[in-house]
Amino acid sequence: MTTVDQNKSLTIIDVDDAAPEDELILERNLDAAPQDTLGLFDRLLRKVTPRRLLARSILIIVVPVVVMQCIVTYIFFERHWDTVTRHLSAAVAGEIALIIETKRMYPEATNWDDLRRLASMTTELRISYTPNEKIPTTVNRSFFPALDRKLASELDLRIDAPFWLDTVSDPDYVDIYIQLGDDVLRVRPQRKQVNATSGPIFLIWMFGISVLLLAVAIVFIRNQVRTIQKLADAAESFGKGQDARNFKPTGATEVRQAAEAFIEMRDRIRRQIEQRTLLLAGVSHDLRTPITRMKLQTALMAPSPELEALREDISEMEHMLEEYLAFARGQGSEEATHTDIAELLRDIRNTARRSGAEIGLDIRGEMTSHVRRNALRRCITNLVDNALEHGSKVAIIATRREDFIEIAVDDDGPGIPPDQVEDAFKPFNRLDDSRNLDGGGVGLGLAIAQDVAHVHGGEIQLLKSPWSGLRALVRLPV
Repeated sequence: MTTVDQNKSLTIIDVDDAAPEDELILERNLDAAPQDTLGLFDRLLRKVTPRRLLARSILIIVVPVVVMQCIVTYIFFERHWDTVTRHLSAAVAGEIALIIETKRMYPEATNWDDLRRLASMTTELRISYTPNEKIPTTVNRSFFPALDRKLASELDLRIDAPFWLDTVSDPDYVDIYIQLGDDVLRVRPQRKQVNATSGPIFLIWMFGISVLLLAVAIVFIRNQVRTIQKLADAAESFGKGQDARNFKPTGATEVRQAAEAFIEMRDRIRRQIEQRTLLLAGVSHDLRTPITRMKLQTALMAPSPELEALREDISEMEHMLEEYLAFARGQGSEEATHTDIAELLRDIRNTARRSGAEIGLDIRGEMTSHVRRNALRRCITNLVDNALEHGSKVAIIATRREDFIEIAVDDDGPGIPPDQVEDAFKPFNRLDDSRNLDGGGVGLGLAIAQDVAHVHGGEIQLLKSPWSGLRALVRLPV
């Protein structure tokens, strides 16, 4: 019997009596737990991992190097330093034990002066003997206690007497105090006699080489990432309507291929825009000729109600033709220039005032940016005309944010229902009578405005204004 909690979408199934489909369900449910664990680990890794490519690339190099250093250091100190230090400490402890045992076995034949000279000549140990003395009781904490442990362990094995160590006070010697009855024997071996001195040198070399390798790797990675960043900047500039003509493919083969593909795509888009503009310009020119002839003929005809209706139709045709041409130009061939958007908005307000409309203007912050001046003027003008068509109060509010500029056109008109916002941007689309953004037009006002915003790498949102009307919010990156 296999029991699984039903709260985890599993059931209680008797494996012997289970149907084949039940066994399949059980197998899938049991496999779900490892997948959930992997998903949790993946989400945690995404939160911890840096987002920038340079940081990730450096992390890919640093982590293996650090892990390798830790492993090599552990093996070195575990196998080499530890073994060598233990053998050296054992040798020093044995020499000290030999001196003590020699004095004990031949007390009359030897004195401490003879033993001191003998130890100095044969073992390089410095010994001194102080009668009626006690070993210190204070504890000196060593920064690297491994030496203290190794030497104390070897002395404890070979010397049957209390002792005290000082491995901190003198950088060249180790002090060993041994209590022999009421007297103290002081032994001072050189530090290199009790521990391996190659450890610091090994660490310095390993750390220095690692830093050098990391520095070379970081310089190389930065050069590679810089080419990718240039490609991203060129794509962003092109998306904002800037030409990015100085961009050239550099870097690794794959990056060069991506850059060349971007250049080809940019040229194709530019040719497509030029062809579309030329096509509509040609159509506009061809249609303007018969419209001009029709206007001339109507001017020579006698006035009548039918003639006035014909003139209105001709005027509407001419207006529609201009709208089509403006939409076709869209991204056009206008170059982005450093523009004072605040001055542009004042010009739009003054133009509306000359037509008898009163528009509020509120500018917050510095408003200069690289934009296509004429295209942006048409975008804001379309939004203002729509607001004036359907509202009695209109205001333009321009705000400088950290990464973009916001231009809001507010009115107190009927607004647009949320379910019709998406349809409002479709070309040639006319909304219902409650909010027809192109009254008397052909349904291209918002489409042209949105096209201009997209050319600059921005967007337009239709929201509810503070006056319960419509707010057309234009966001342009800077």
